[in-house]
Amino acid sequence: MKDEIRANLLDRLAQGRDRFPGMVGFDETVLPQVERALLAGHDIVLLGERGQGKTRLMRSLVELLDEWTPVVAGCEINDHPYAPVCARCRRLAAELGEELPVAWKHRSERYAEKLATPDTSVGDLVGDVDPIKVAQGRTLGDPETIHYGLVPRANRGIVAINELPDLAERIQVSLLNVLEERDIQVRGYLLRLPLDVLLVASANPEDYTNRGRIITPLKDRFGAEVRTHYPLDLTHELSLLSQEAVLRATVPDHLLEVIARFTRLVRESPAVNARSGVSARFAIAAAETVAASALRRAAITGEDPPVARVSDLPSITQTLRGKVEFEPSEEGREQEILTHLLRRATADTFRARLGGLDLSGLLARFEDGRMVMTGELMPAQEVLAQLGPVSGLAQLLQRVGVREESPGLAAAAVEFAMEGLYLNKRLGKEELDGQTVYGR
Repeated sequence: MKDEIRANLLDRLAQGRDRFPGMVGFDETVLPQVERALLAGHDIVLLGERGQGKTRLMRSLVELLDEWTPVVAGCEINDHPYAPVCARCRRLAAELGEELPVAWKHRSERYAEKLATPDTSVGDLVGDVDPIKVAQGRTLGDPETIHYGLVPRANRGIVAINELPDLAERIQVSLLNVLEERDIQVRGYLLRLPLDVLLVASANPEDYTNRGRIITPLKDRFGAEVRTHYPLDLTHELSLLSQEAVLRATVPDHLLEVIARFTRLVRESPAVNARSGVSARFAIAAAETVAASALRRAAITGEDPPVARVSDLPSITQTLRGKVEFEPSEEGREQEILTHLLRRATADTFRARLGGLDLSGLLARFEDGRMVMTGELMPAQEVLAQLGPVSGLAQLLQRVGVREESPGLAAAAVEFAMEGLYLNKRLGKEELDGQTVYGR
């Protein structure tokens, strides 16, 4: 089976095809290590904080298997028709010869995944005596009384174990033979099944001290330990957002950039527990929350189509605070810290997108004491009506990435510019009863 993966991986490398669909930001770091491990025929443990794509990476390995594989029909452990290993299939092969029934298994069925929990038993992973088969008349000495666990049932495939340190140490011992001798032992049976599996596990470094550890003999038998990481730069963070977030409303590019920058600032903040990390799901959930805020406004006000604006950003800090683990010394300041970091992300995005742009036309609209009120439930048309004609609006829209004009997108760009001017102390701002008023 590992030869099969090696051959398919070499073929994809030679053709320049995508080896791990859906993986973002790992091309120069993690994936070369995984490829070397697979070419060497090693079992792998992926080590990294939560939300770094470890499970997705494990599931993507299925694409390196042959699309269809022959198995003995009805076999619990996917025996090869030419080389059966279980007692049932050897008996059938001896009785039927060339008439041995064959089925074809798709590669998607050759992947088994188990979330390690403290209550996982040896029977779950390896197998145990099946009392029903004994009750049907078989003797305890009959190998066919065994109920196979997850690992032998994934024979000739990939076995993935999430959060391996959560397995009790005595349960981890049951995997030692699988990794080294490539067989299993069930209770007192003289049973040796030469298993053909690739074992891939994931672990969080924090778990080594908080919830458990990978026992030394088991850790030694993994051929490769690969460290994963969060997106290393902003472009990868944005690519991940675009790929994963399911948005029910339009979220302009500049707001997605604010969310990506905000996520990175939260990860780097000394107020946040670095060992726990900030999952990529934080940014994804933030983008979906902002889109949901715009969708809610559209339903209440009749705005169509719904477009997210800066006034929707505060919903992030209100609903996603529980996804971040803060240092104990920051207890009670969580909302304040997130609000501050969100403002920094907005200011950084403003400088990156609109730095050097002449916004005097927008500022001129406030010279006569005019004020513009906006907020989560303020329709885009009303925001634009308060401003009136703005000189240089086309250049503003172009710089924030708006390719086709609409009231919603125009209001989103103008509101972003007003917030940036406020954060750079060129415009005043006051927040009253859920509404925001900009003025000089």
